[in-house]
Amino acid sequence: MLFFLPSYVKGSCSFLLYTVNSILLCMPLFLIASIKFFVRIPFVTDLCTKMLIFNASLWISINSFIIHLFNKIDFDIRGLEQLEKKQWYLVLSNHQSWVDILVLQKILNRKIPMLKFFLKKELIWVPFLGLAWWALDFPFMKRYSKKFIEENPHLRGKDFEKTKKACEKFKKTPVSIMNFVEGTRFTKEKKKLSKGKFENLLQPKAGGVAFVLGLMGEFLHKIINVTIVYPESSPTLWTFMSGKTKKVVVDFQVLPVTDSLTGDFVNDKLFKDRFCSWLNILWEEKDCKIESLLKENDGFR
Repeated sequence: MLFFLPSYVKGSCSFLLYTVNSILLCMPLFLIASIKFFVRIPFVTDLCTKMLIFNASLWISINSFIIHLFNKIDFDIRGLEQLEKKQWYLVLSNHQSWVDILVLQKILNRKIPMLKFFLKKELIWVPFLGLAWWALDFPFMKRYSKKFIEENPHLRGKDFEKTKKACEKFKKTPVSIMNFVEGTRFTKEKKKLSKGKFENLLQPKAGGVAFVLGLMGEFLHKIINVTIVYPESSPTLWTFMSGKTKKVVVDFQVLPVTDSLTGDFVNDKLFKDRFCSWLNILWEEKDCKIESLLKENDGFR
């Protein structure tokens, strides 16, 4: 619609509108969350949960409108017809850019239950959004380095305890648990440092995925294996808001949650080896798929 504007104007206007949208919709969200927190009546709690999800979906819908307002992007979406709204999903995705979150929210909004991410504890201090994530029951995780755990062994397993607590809430209402399995965004520099075997991906981290499946295997109906590709190059949030992204390819593959994927990842070495092998094979296939999609869209590079 406003594609003709200079890129810096589109970027500035997009940022302003995203900010206004977040501030305005956070206000009723905080009010509803306060009622949910203080009024411990099951009927009221359930009603507040539904209202919070509606509020978040509206926020995503307005963000999606802002994307269309300033961007002329060719969204090539594959496999979306396999998805259903009233199921519990574990969503596994590669991670190219912060834009991944905006893209996935736009595509999946009201197609499946709302995406919920495991967030770093520090993100709770992000103005407005931090409290909004807390109100929506997004779990905040404190990451400890291996060296720190060795020096403070009493903190071993704290991440898993918080994951368990979060997953208990997820059992009450259909949810899509989102996991960027690499743990960080892919860059060529990170790839060189990791010395991994993949061309377009970082090594997947199995622990968190296995733990969620172990806790919620009976509730999680399917795994959604997501592959995100930006044929030109991975955009920054600013270049995306400025209308410089021309094409995004997102491929969805639905996988069953089988008994072989649930077990004790911490104490059962055989299960751990089998699960890591399954995830590595999944990532090998994803790496090949990314290469194929890049070749298919070579004109955008």
